[in-house]
Amino acid sequence: MEYTNGSALSGLKVLDMGRVLAGPACTALLADLGADVIKLETPGVGDDSRINLPKQNGQSTYFVNFNRSKKGITLNLKKGKDIFLRLIKEVDVLVENFRPGVMKKLGFDYETLREINPGLIYAAVSGFGQTGPYSQRAGFDPVAQALSGMMSITGYPDRPPVRCGSSVADVMAGMNATIGILAALQHRHATGRGQFIDASLVEAAIVGMASVNQVYLTTGVVPQRQGNGYTACAPGGCYHAIGGEVALLAMGEVAWEKLCNIIGRPELLQRPEFANNDERVKNKPELDRLIDEATSTIPIDDLVERLLAAKMPVSPIYNIAQVAADPHLADDRHVFTEVDHPTIGKVKITNQPFKMSETNPHVRGPSPSLGQHNNAVYRALGYSDKEIEDFAANGTI
Repeated sequence: MEYTNGSALSGLKVLDMGRVLAGPACTALLADLGADVIKLETPGVGDDSRINLPKQNGQSTYFVNFNRSKKGITLNLKKGKDIFLRLIKEVDVLVENFRPGVMKKLGFDYETLREINPGLIYAAVSGFGQTGPYSQRAGFDPVAQALSGMMSITGYPDRPPVRCGSSVADVMAGMNATIGILAALQHRHATGRGQFIDASLVEAAIVGMASVNQVYLTTGVVPQRQGNGYTACAPGGCYHAIGGEVALLAMGEVAWEKLCNIIGRPELLQRPEFANNDERVKNKPELDRLIDEATSTIPIDDLVERLLAAKMPVSPIYNIAQVAADPHLADDRHVFTEVDHPTIGKVKITNQPFKMSETNPHVRGPSPSLGQHNNAVYRALGYSDKEIEDFAANGTI
């Protein structure tokens, strides 16, 4: 399959008021898909993530990653209300991840803005959603992982709860907002009307755990931490081998028989406590011990090769350096890409997670410096060079 870089969202104008991760991740995806994204930041300060580690040549590559392909402007929302409202008339989508109520206090809530632009699609990403008793709480990824129950099932039974090592709730919430925006665009195409999209980190995390939630919803049994195992089937998890560790899964009776033969333990097939999936899940600790005992005697490359030959799901457990060097991921699937930043130089960043045959998403440029596109954007709104100079002088932009 050939994947041709293109612009599926060409002509779409997006105002990005997001900060740090969830909002910017959403708009970075829209920008890579070809939307014209304008990132709005506070004059002299900018997005909080501009100071985040890691850094290259003194600049945050965290910021570069989530703000590539965008233009950048600055605007004091209190001083520049008229400018903001003129900008709203020109855009199709607004994305923000302030605490619920902040935009209303500024006079820029959805009900107000849709009077100015009835076709506006307004996406708000927050920790807990726009409604309900928790809506005013400060929300960020670890809190979302805690309240969603994600931490409660992550880690080992004899150890405290563990946060997933990356900000998965932030990223999933940003992608959920993107899905909502694309659906709203289709609705607007049919009706001419925009709409409000309410996405939250907590709900993103909860939906990400749907298969685990179902255990409780069906049986009333509260899922517990079980290391690298599964609630639905066994065996499955992470096991030692000579030279490393592997993650494998033997789902169903055919796969269970294959695994026993591959690891040299066919006698396990005759044990009544492993006779079917229900019994294997019930007796998982002993099952895992016996499998690990067997795999620990096999070189990791040999074990992986045998399991792959049997068409079984298996992988060595990679660190990030191994992921970045893997030829399938790095070369064939292009999971990482490079952006040429004017002050930092070449920066390697993580790419988008899907391919499109005709309009493949791709990085269109570096992240903007603070206020880099003020002149071009405000001039396009009809302001004169003298007016723009005055805005800069009085701290409006």
